[in-house]
Amino acid sequence: MFHPDLIRHPDGCPALVLNADYTPLSYYPLSVWPWQTAIKAVFLDRVDIVAHYEREVRSATVAMKLPSVIALKQYVRPSQFPAFTRFNLFLRDRFACQYCGQPRDLTFDHVVPRAQGGRTTWENVVTACAPCNLRKGGRTPKQASMPLHLEPIRPTNWHLQEHGKRFPPNYLHDTWHDWLYWDVELEA
Repeated sequence: MFHPDLIRHPDGCPALVLNADYTPLSYYPLSVWPWQTAIKAVFLDRVDIVAHYEREVRSATVAMKLPSVIALKQYVRPSQFPAFTRFNLFLRDRFACQYCGQPRDLTFDHVVPRAQGGRTTWENVVTACAPCNLRKGGRTPKQASMPLHLEPIRPTNWHLQEHGKRFPPNYLHDTWHDWLYWDVELEA
């Protein structure tokens, strides 16, 4: 039987990276390494191969199936709080405007505008669609009569991981399913 992994270019064969406890290092973004990094880690004895693609790479002396799932040999303790980035902000707010709930044309908004002394912190920035951001302008939500759906908080990594499970990536190799926790119907 013909297997699609056999013709897949090696660049299309990332390795899912699990911590030493066999949980993904992160869900969002999903912890994956390019095939070259995964093979280097195998040869440096830093990871165990859990599953592999059918695709092989060859050198003059070695043929090796590309790893599709690898587990670190040493546990990496995750940090408690994520970096403040646009992507992490959108993930905290579930990719929806915190004023109207719309999921398109997203920007970020300072709850207390910078012109009024507001700072760029987790507790003062929310996801907003461009129309709501424009409508609110340089006012607070109360001044603009635009209540927030949720008060902004500083999320933990666990918080973002839980939200990330609702937004699976576009590509999940069959060998990854046992290690990830998205609902099957979301993957279609």
